[in-house]
Amino acid sequence: MVSPDLIRNVVGIVGNIISFGLFLSPVPIFWRIIKNKNVQNFKADPILVVTINGISLVIEAVYLTIFFLFSDKKNKKKMGVVLATEALFMAAVAVGVLLGAHTHQRRSLIVGILCVIFGTIMYSSPLTIMVVKTKSVEYMPLLLSVVSFLNGLCWTLYALIRFDIFITIPNGLGVLFAIMQLILYAIYYRTTPKKQDKNLELPTVAPIAKDTSIVAPVSNDDDVNGSTASHATINITIEP
Repeated sequence: MVSPDLIRNVVGIVGNIISFGLFLSPVPIFWRIIKNKNVQNFKADPILVVTINGISLVIEAVYLTIFFLFSDKKNKKKMGVVLATEALFMAAVAVGVLLGAHTHQRRSLIVGILCVIFGTIMYSSPLTIMVVKTKSVEYMPLLLSVVSFLNGLCWTLYALIRFDIFITIPNGLGVLFAIMQLILYAIYYRTTPKKQDKNLELPTVAPIAKDTSIVAPVSNDDDVNGSTASHATINITIEP
């Protein structure tokens, strides 16, 4: 009979692989931002939680840097305030836990509760995009929602094998949030404006110069001054 510990280890390994995929899933988004040199209507909310684990810290920092570089002044200011607040908050938590909680159990409880909160925010952040209002899922990537669902499901199973409430709550809620995102995607996919080729050029017609000749008849008879006149032709070229 297979032991629960072995099953839990296997699920944990799969969970690590899916989590890595979750952190890499926004790569197409940021490639689009770099290519267009503009963040368009993408939001930074899904990438502001940089406290998950070591490797995600580096990946998320790269995402934030790209987003910051191609944001307008308003977005840069907003991101700066949020990141500064996060940094101060994490510093306060670290100092508070080290000085205020003197046992491992109490420190684990405090950090565990914070992980539940931030993990839940991570999963719910794509829902901040106004899909219902705009009736468009252009800026809510399907890949991110699918990988979030798989990641949450895997870690929920992992936590239930050897029950861990701090892993179960955020990932269980993550599954629900991901399902909501997938439902919204299915509802509003058809109403999402299709991309148009910006390089498409309409045919143009070259302007044609108009040559207008004005013929001024003049009498062959002698004019009052005694001079002889003939027909005179004046060429006028009109260009638009």
